[in-house]
Amino acid sequence: MERESMEFDVLIVGAGPAGLSAAIRLKQQANEAGKELEVCVVEKGSEVGAHILSGAVIEPRALDELIPDWKEKGAPLNTKVTKDDVYLLKNENAASKLPNFAVPKTMHNDGNYIVSLGNVVRWLGEQAEELEVNVFPGFPAASIIYGDQGEVQGVITGDMGIGADGEPKDSFEPGMELRAKYTLFSEGCRGHLGKELSAKFNLEEGKDPQHYGIGIKELWDIDPDKHEPGLVVHGSGWPLPSDTGGGFFLYHDENNQVEVGLIVDLSYSNPHLSPFDEFQRMKHHPVIKQYLEGGKRVSYGARAITKGGYNCLPKMTFPGGLLIGCDAGTLNFSKIKGVHTAMKSGMLAAETVFEAIQAGDEGGSELTAFTEKWESSWANEELKKARNFGPAMHKYGTFLGGAFNFIDQNIFGGNLPFTLHDTKKDHEALKPASECEKIDYPKPDGKLSFDKLSSVFLSNAVHEEDQPCHLRLKDPELPIRDNLPQFDEPAQRYCPAGVYEVVNDDAGKPKFQINFSNCVHCKTCDIKDPAQNITWVTPEGGGGPTYPNM
Repeated sequence: MERESMEFDVLIVGAGPAGLSAAIRLKQQANEAGKELEVCVVEKGSEVGAHILSGAVIEPRALDELIPDWKEKGAPLNTKVTKDDVYLLKNENAASKLPNFAVPKTMHNDGNYIVSLGNVVRWLGEQAEELEVNVFPGFPAASIIYGDQGEVQGVITGDMGIGADGEPKDSFEPGMELRAKYTLFSEGCRGHLGKELSAKFNLEEGKDPQHYGIGIKELWDIDPDKHEPGLVVHGSGWPLPSDTGGGFFLYHDENNQVEVGLIVDLSYSNPHLSPFDEFQRMKHHPVIKQYLEGGKRVSYGARAITKGGYNCLPKMTFPGGLLIGCDAGTLNFSKIKGVHTAMKSGMLAAETVFEAIQAGDEGGSELTAFTEKWESSWANEELKKARNFGPAMHKYGTFLGGAFNFIDQNIFGGNLPFTLHDTKKDHEALKPASECEKIDYPKPDGKLSFDKLSSVFLSNAVHEEDQPCHLRLKDPELPIRDNLPQFDEPAQRYCPAGVYEVVNDDAGKPKFQINFSNCVHCKTCDIKDPAQNITWVTPEGGGGPTYPNM
């Protein structure tokens, strides 16, 4: 196929915090050195920020380094944290509030800001464009270009106008070859190209398997009398079972809005569990309900989160490129905030690549200098001190794991002379449905709790219907043949968007149905399917959610 080709010095896949930080830092260095440097960022969302979803409380440390005058330049960090409340929900009505001294230091938020990460990323995109970075939203990176020696040379963007039958339509436009001396991959959690690179270059060898959670979030307009700008509320316990890790957040942002969400570790064992429905019933607890009651839900979204931490960090270098940001697992989940560490990885990548190009490097090398920069950075040190956080929660549960982490962080400062490991992959944790208790979820009341379809509507998820399904089954028969009898096909429940259903065909036999147009690109199915039968790939450019203020 004839494809147009464009060449750059540096290509960045993904316009998230890490990718845009890398782009900005590259152009800053080029301008300081009086050097021309062509930098391109491709983004699968319809606009920069469209697919960004996070709590979010942001620590401004990396932003202070990247753009010291960010306040004067109008960065949307407007709500400083004023108070931290942490609760243990005992049951549907009762809760205990933890005294401040009992909260792990990593969860304190002095000096941090409650933000819409989507809006922060939109602002970062504007800063990048002012520096003449080429930013191309609506162009998903569909495949990787390799050179004769196996080195990465760039990517091919997705073809447009392919019908569901796989044949070109009248509107067909082939994707473009985007070539570069170096390519930085910052696709976000469970990037499909990152998976390919990890397998090809054995990037996870010698590391603990990555661990994930699913984060489900809503944005609410609430009664101004109930709004406390700067209040951060975290908690764990009910409604999640004792053997399931996770926790909730509720942040009082600006404009009488709160961000409320639940994170469920994807290492849960009961296939009957539905993270979406756990979140919906959680909102009825008095700790949450007191703020939401009488308010209006205005947005909804979900996405997977990398939360394995230091022990799971892959090798980030390979010939021709780097893994950065959430794609490399550089988030510090122990702090319930990790944007700053992801940004720092992008900034260090930019400095490494610029130094190489400035020295005459024509590309294709393995930039091992990045590893040295990363390992000597404050971001790596921060993750190292929190290395036991996730494994402790997985091994000992919410209560004992929380106690361990209090001792580790508050007394020893993350410097215990040993490291816990968690080597079981999340999808391996599911038990047969026959061994687990069924969960009877209450019907949504339409006031505090809602169904999946009305929720997906608020995510503004849109896909061209006449295109190939981007949720690929290695074995199309497996869901009904194996997953249904053994696990009651858990995709029906772990998907937060109603993508997967088991329905009866005309003959009355069960059929696995994929409603891919509902997909919010959370990647949970790619992670949690017990047979690893589902592979998420990029759909046609611009498809998926368009999150406002998330």
